[in-house]
Amino acid sequence: MSVESLIGMWKKGQFKPLTLLHGEEDYFIDQAVDYAEHHILTPEESSFNLTVFYGKDAEWASVINACRRYPMFAEKQVVLLKEAQTMKDLDKLEPYFEAPLASTIFIIAHKGKTLDKRSKLTKILIKNGQELKADKVSEYKIREWIMDYAKKNGLAISSKALQLFYDHVGNDLSRIVGEIEKLKLNLNPGEEITEDAIEKYIGISKEYNIFELQTAIVNRNLAAAIKIINYFEANPKAAPLQAALPALYSFYSKVHTAFGVSDRSDAAMRAMFYNSGPAVEQARMMMRNYGLQGVEKMILLLNHYNLKGVGVGDTGTEHASLLKEMVVKMMMS
Repeated sequence: MSVESLIGMWKKGQFKPLTLLHGEEDYFIDQAVDYAEHHILTPEESSFNLTVFYGKDAEWASVINACRRYPMFAEKQVVLLKEAQTMKDLDKLEPYFEAPLASTIFIIAHKGKTLDKRSKLTKILIKNGQELKADKVSEYKIREWIMDYAKKNGLAISSKALQLFYDHVGNDLSRIVGEIEKLKLNLNPGEEITEDAIEKYIGISKEYNIFELQTAIVNRNLAAAIKIINYFEANPKAAPLQAALPALYSFYSKVHTAFGVSDRSDAAMRAMFYNSGPAVEQARMMMRNYGLQGVEKMILLLNHYNLKGVGVGDTGTEHASLLKEMVVKMMMS
């Protein structure tokens, strides 16, 4: 079940006595929890019928007692158990899961990982209720997710702006949503998110960013690459090493994969490269300029300098210096 489906059911007044929210994507869990806390009950009903526990501080007996209370001046009561992954005695809630009260909407928010469905606790919970399994959006779908979210908010986004946005923000859905909301406040409905808008309202330089660094490397333009890295050095938040290396690795690994496929048509390549024309053009250029062995060497260099960046085999070299050293070695491939 998706978070949209779950909230849609709640809006129609369709409730289960137990709802398990679990998985690795906190954003979807937070969406469901926020709706449950602020919209299932009216403000007047919430005064008497909303109880919120936090796993770290929750006593299992208190949680069960709250769930077994009957609502006051309302048909339903809501009990929220937030951060359930930090509750030491979560398994002691099992007796209540076996016989939940129909007038209680008990929602368990378990972040960070999916509960083991083979466990007795989880089986009982799901049997007598429902679950939202919040999976991470896969890398190849994240750009589509960004476009869809922008569209839902009345905005379009150009392909280059999308690449710039993703390279800076990454796959943190909460941060993606926050940045798009910021753009929404400053753009007119139906307006396109451009590189200029991203630079103006989010603060990402359209000239000095990870995507432009990638372009400089692909084109073997060392002067441009060093200029961009110098900007990173002067503006540490623009593209820290921990953000730059994974972004480059994601692209290089896809180029490496492209060498091993027989179908390199535009349609096939677009499917591999986020359905982005500019990304496909860069991939083809990289294949021509470096060849398979060159790309393999670049991936090895990325792994090597990633380790150096966290202090393995390095005595504290500045990250900008590591990035420059790596780029020079890449262009010597």
